Amino acid sequence: MPASITLSRLSWSTPEGRRLFSDLDLSFGPERTGFVGRNGVGKTTLFKLIAGELPPASGSVVTNGKLAVLAQAVPQVAAETVADLFGVAPALAVLDRAERGIATSAELAEADWTLEARLATALARFGLDMPPATALASLSGGQRTRVGLAALLFAEPDFLVLDEPTNNLDRDGRDAVIAMLATWRAGAIVISHDRELLETMDAIVELNSLGATRYGGNWSHYRERKALDLAAARHDLSTAEQRLAEVARDRQLASERKARKDGAGQRKRAKGDMPRILMGARQNRSENSGGNAALLAERKQAQAAAAIETARNRIEILQPLSVTVPPSGLAAGRTVLRVDGLCGGYAPHRPIIRDLSFSITGPERVAVTGPNGSGKSTLLRLLTGELPSSTGEIRLDVDWALLDQSVGMLDPSDSIRDNFRRLNPGADENACRAALARFRFRADAALQEVATLSGGELMRAGLACVLGGGRPPALLILDEPTNHLDIESIEIIEGGLRAYDGALLVVSHDRCFLEEIAISRWLELAAAD
Repeated sequence: MPASITLSRLSWSTPEGRRLFSDLDLSFGPERTGFVGRNGVGKTTLFKLIAGELPPASGSVVTNGKLAVLAQAVPQVAAETVADLFGVAPALAVLDRAERGIATSAELAEADWTLEARLATALARFGLDMPPATALASLSGGQRTRVGLAALLFAEPDFLVLDEPTNNLDRDGRDAVIAMLATWRAGAIVISHDRELLETMDAIVELNSLGATRYGGNWSHYRERKALDLAAARHDLSTAEQRLAEVARDRQLASERKARKDGAGQRKRAKGDMPRILMGARQNRSENSGGNAALLAERKQAQAAAAIETARNRIEILQPLSVTVPPSGLAAGRTVLRVDGLCGGYAPHRPIIRDLSFSITGPERVAVTGPNGSGKSTLLRLLTGELPSSTGEIRLDVDWALLDQSVGMLDPSDSIRDNFRRLNPGADENACRAALARFRFRADAALQEVATLSGGELMRAGLACVLGGGRPPALLILDEPTNHLDIESIEIIEGGLRAYDGALLVVSHDRCFLEEIAISRWLELAAAD
C-alpha cells in the first residue's frame, strides 16, 4: 500500500475547553506539504496528533508507511550521544569490539561495516563533522536540530513530519534544510514560518479558526491565491456598501411615499367623504403595511451592515500592514555609527569580536550575518554598551533604539498604552491612540498588559512605541526580530520597517525578511575559532 497519512473528522480542544479545530479531513501522499497559520491556531497540536504523541479528542489519524518526526526542540537526555539519537549505539559498539578483536563470531556476522561512513555522510549533509560519541548536551540548539534532521534521513522514512525545522539555525543550516527538502521525493509535512523553505513545497495548508484550506503549489502560488481572496473581499465590501446605500435610499423613498399617502388620507377624513368604518379599515391596513415594510427594511439594512463588517474583517486579515510613521530627520550624509578596531566579548582574554571596523552613513540598512557563534548578538551588546569593549572605538552619535527578541524596552507589567506614553512623553492621548491604531492596537487592544502578548504582538507593540512617536530614533537595531513569529506577524513588522526612513542594523538569518525590508549592505562575521 502506498505511503499515506489520513486525518478523518479530527477534533481537538485545549484543557480549558477552547476548540482548536473540529471535523478536520485531510490526506497526505508522497508530496511535500507546508502548514501555515497564526501562532496558537493549533499547528503544533496537529503535529503531535499526526506523530502519535497525543490521542485525538474525536476522529482518527491513519498512517501507512514509516514516519520520521522532528519536533521544534530535539529531546535532550542526560548522557545521550549523537549515536543514541541515530539509534546506532549498539551497532557501533559491535564495530568497536571487532576492531579490538573481542567481538563474537555472531557479532562479526551481523556487523555493518559501512555504518560509520554512512553516519559521517548523513552528518556532513547538514554541515556537521563530529564523532558519534559526541554528547547532545554539548551542542547548541541549532546543532541539535541539524543532528536530528540528519538522523531522520538516515532512517530512510516514507514520511517526514517536521515542526519548524529551520528555527535556531544559521544561514548554512537553513540552506541545508531547504536543499534537503527541495530534493525530497517522498512524503513530508512541514510546519513552518520560513517563507524560503515553503517555496520548496508542493502544497500549502492554511490552518485557521474555521478549519483547514489546502492550496496547490508552493508559497508563491499560495500568496497569489490570497491576493485573489483580498481582491474578492474588496469587491464584496464595495458591493455591500452599495447595497446598504440602496437600502437606505429605498427606506427613505418608502417613508416619503407613506407620508404622502397618510397626508392624503387625513385630508379625506377632514372632508368627511368616506365612511368612518372604511376609513378605519384603511388606516389599519396602512399601519400594518407600514410596520411590515419598516421591519423588512431594518432586516435588509442589518444584513447589508453585517456583510460590510465581514468584508472589512477579511480585508484586515488578508491585507499586509502598511503604515505611515513620522520622519526620523536623519540626513543622507550623517555618520550614524563608526566602529574602529573593535575587540570584545564576555571574557576579556577571549574576545569574540576581533579587530572589527565598519560604519553606517545616513539611512543605510545593514544586515549582520554569520554562522551561529560568530558573535552577532555580542556585537549588538558591545555597540549599545551592554558589554564593555576590550579595545577599539565605537562612535554612536545619533539617538537609537534596540528591539531584541524579548523587546526588553517594554515594561511587561504595564499596558501597551502606558508603555507608549512612557517612551514618548511628548505625545498626548490622542496621538498615542492614533499611533497604536496604525499598528492595529485599536480601542481596548491598546490596554492589553504587555506580559499577556504573543511574540508577534510583543514585537509589533515595540515597533509601535519606537516608530509611532513624534520623531523616531535615527538608528533602529534589531536582534533576530522574526524568531518564533508567525508569517502574519513577520509581514506586519516588515510593513512597519518599510515605512521607517532611518538607519537599520539587523541581525537575522531570514533572507526573505531581509529582502522585504530592503537591506542594502551585509556585514559578514566569521565563525569563531
